[in-house]
Amino acid sequence: MSEILSMPRAAQMILAASLLALAFALTLQYGFGVQPCVLCLWQRAPYGAAAGAALLAWLWRPGPHVAAFLLFSCAACFLTGFGLAIFHSGVELHWWLGTSGCSIHPLNGASADDLRNELLQTLPARCDQITWTLAGLSMANLNIGLSLLLAFFSTAAAAKALDK
Repeated sequence: MSEILSMPRAAQMILAASLLALAFALTLQYGFGVQPCVLCLWQRAPYGAAAGAALLAWLWRPGPHVAAFLLFSCAACFLTGFGLAIFHSGVELHWWLGTSGCSIHPLNGASADDLRNELLQTLPARCDQITWTLAGLSMANLNIGLSLLLAFFSTAAAAKALDK
């Protein structure tokens, strides 16, 4: 386990996990037609940011303090994703309302151009409707566990980088 937490291996693992999570979401969307809601799209951003920080740490191979900063940045990204996933899971379970972009609003256009513009801005999926599950868990539910696991891993790797 010590080897996995060491640089550059830790950065490679974070990069790979982030890219695999994004690839999974994109495969569901474009390969299987599972349309994401606005909260689904927001949950992709932390993975992209963490992938960028991990790529920088892996390619740059900075000193221990900068490496720790980049790895802690990855942990912060994953904790953000964790919070978004908890919020999205609550919306799916109807514990609370989602954002204003989470629901499809009735069309109110006065002309054909107004209606066309409204349709182009309408999101294809609602945040409170689960469109895909694995073993009874939605993507948001699965993201809670994955984000928390990656946050712990990133934090442990950052702490190990500072030990050098």
